[in-house]
Amino acid sequence: MSAHGMKPGRFPITPVRFWSNLVGYQLVWFATVVGAGRGLTWPALAATAVFAAWQLSVASRRGLELRLAATALASGVLLEGGLAASGLLRYGAATPALPEGGAPLWILALWVAFSLTITQSLGWLQGRPWTGALLGAVGAPMAYLGASRGWDAVVFAQPLWPALLWLSLGWALAIPLLSGLALRWSERPPRPALRAWDGSLR
Repeated sequence: MSAHGMKPGRFPITPVRFWSNLVGYQLVWFATVVGAGRGLTWPALAATAVFAAWQLSVASRRGLELRLAATALASGVLLEGGLAASGLLRYGAATPALPEGGAPLWILALWVAFSLTITQSLGWLQGRPWTGALLGAVGAPMAYLGASRGWDAVVFAQPLWPALLWLSLGWALAIPLLSGLALRWSERPPRPALRAWDGSLR
């Protein structure tokens, strides 16, 4: 895909980058949920670290990617922590967590990995907040149900609908938030003091 003709702030990406990012994230997802289903946190941390190092090494704006990762991490602490505290969802490998008794580190690592798709395989969501909201509202509950029924990485309290509603609403907000911030931050020129470092920070 050529950068020519793309609207300002959108993220041009080649087919190779698109598919490698998409497949890489899916591999992280599988490693994470399979490990969590067996009570293990380290597969998520290791897979996310490798994926993040790879994506940041080819990123054109590393500072933007790191800000998105921090935002995703905070979002995960709130959404997953609320589910854990309410008892609507029980997590495999529930510890260590941030904060204690809140969101397990393995699922927070998955939030960080997900943030690294926002300018890559999910870059097409830029400027399409309603599409992002729909993707989050429908796709996230399905992913959690898959993690629950396939690998016991999470266990839903009964009835299912309160947790599914929480996930649907939370992710319907999270994806447009991350996409919107990516678009806004991509349109900012580099700070004058950092212009000499442009190649390493962007």
